[in-house]
Amino acid sequence: MSSSTPLPLLYLDVDGPLIPFGAGPYPPGDGGPHPLLVRVDAALGPLLAGLPCELWWATTWMAEANECVAPRLGLPELPVVAWPEPSDEDGRGGVHWKTPALLAHAAGRPFVWIDDEITGADRARVADHHPGPALLHRVDPGIGLTAGDFTTLRAWLRSV
Repeated sequence: MSSSTPLPLLYLDVDGPLIPFGAGPYPPGDGGPHPLLVRVDAALGPLLAGLPCELWWATTWMAEANECVAPRLGLPELPVVAWPEPSDEDGRGGVHWKTPALLAHAAGRPFVWIDDEITGADRARVADHHPGPALLHRVDPGIGLTAGDFTTLRAWLRSV
């Protein structure tokens, strides 16, 4: 990728990928007003920061991800995707409500979307409506992001 070509975007969800819902074990500690924050693995921060992409929060946590999650990961403040107001179109055809907003935000740029709710309907919508490369990477919400996920992400990012 030349220096004039923008980096691919990486849209990152919090619940599931960064806060797994499995049984643990998790380190003891206080998650403050969000008790599940103790499940955030700080080792993921350097791995995310080391990816050749532009990181964005794509979560219902919105700006709170910068206040509560980014510091636990050692990440700087990241830009946040602004979600549209809910509409009657949300969920039509099994497409996740985030999908149309991410397509609009990416505006043809290569992107990765990391989420635990991605389905085949989302992949089909992106394939039909996005002219650039895209990787919709579903994470097991019981486990969260793993070393294997980062192997996949790095390989895809190197290929675009």
